[in-house]
Amino acid sequence: MQFWPLIRLLPRETHFKFVSLAPYAAIVSAILVLGCFVSFATQGLNLGVDFKGGTALEVMTPGPAPLPALRGDLARMGVNDAQIQQFGDPRSAMIRFERVADVEPAQAVTAARLSRDFQGIKFTSEDAVGATISGELFKGGLEALVAAIALMLAYIWFRFQLQFGMGAVIALAHDIVLTMGMLSVFHIEFSLPSIAALLTVIGYSMNEKVISFDRLRENLRKYKKMPLRDVINLSENERLSRTMITGATALLALSGMLFLGGPTIFPVIIAMVFGIFVGTYSSIYVALPVILIWGVNRNDAEVVKPIGARP
Repeated sequence: MQFWPLIRLLPRETHFKFVSLAPYAAIVSAILVLGCFVSFATQGLNLGVDFKGGTALEVMTPGPAPLPALRGDLARMGVNDAQIQQFGDPRSAMIRFERVADVEPAQAVTAARLSRDFQGIKFTSEDAVGATISGELFKGGLEALVAAIALMLAYIWFRFQLQFGMGAVIALAHDIVLTMGMLSVFHIEFSLPSIAALLTVIGYSMNEKVISFDRLRENLRKYKKMPLRDVINLSENERLSRTMITGATALLALSGMLFLGGPTIFPVIIAMVFGIFVGTYSSIYVALPVILIWGVNRNDAEVVKPIGARP
């Protein structure tokens, strides 16, 4: 074959000193996490209709639902944060928007205006989401994230060692805080699909950490006399090409939806894309430094002591 695939351009062996950059990465992570909490405290999350309460309308149009025209008409009415998406039949669409303070009742006014601007439109369902239900949804979503992280801790603890599990949990918390912080800083809507995106980020990030831990454990058994920091560097260099290929494949799969999917799914996709980056980063510079500081058991008889411990 005259031309090799682009994947052949990746180096077969690398010798990066990942551990030497860990102190600088820790400073960067601390600054970013602190910035996220400042953003949470000052402007909070841009909660969507699911969490703030609002109105949901199901409409049926004579032909394929004109989503851009519907979105533009609602914007002219002052409903700037409307979520419009097609479902089931191409003629069906779901419209969700926050309550408008100076328009009462919002459902009736919006329905009347849409009926006037779009001939033949029919409203098959009208529902209102109250503040109490929205608060319960938000609480339930956060509980789902906490439960997912706790289950990950139990799994890693069972499969590896406690210090591996703690490293993974700290890294997952780091990923979730940074991803939610990004949504807060850029005022991107946070809704129930965003919770699903965060759970997806947790799954991807945990997969990266399990692969990293597997390679580290294998090399710890293979190189019993090698210092722990050197084993970590070796392990990460060995899996670097696989990490790059996996991350690039995931990003390619999401890039089409990110740029062509429209505003409805943009908050979900951007959270997943950002989560892939921070999940890969935290596998190297959050989870593994925790193990390096804590120390690991190479086998039942030999213990690798943590940094600073006396022999």
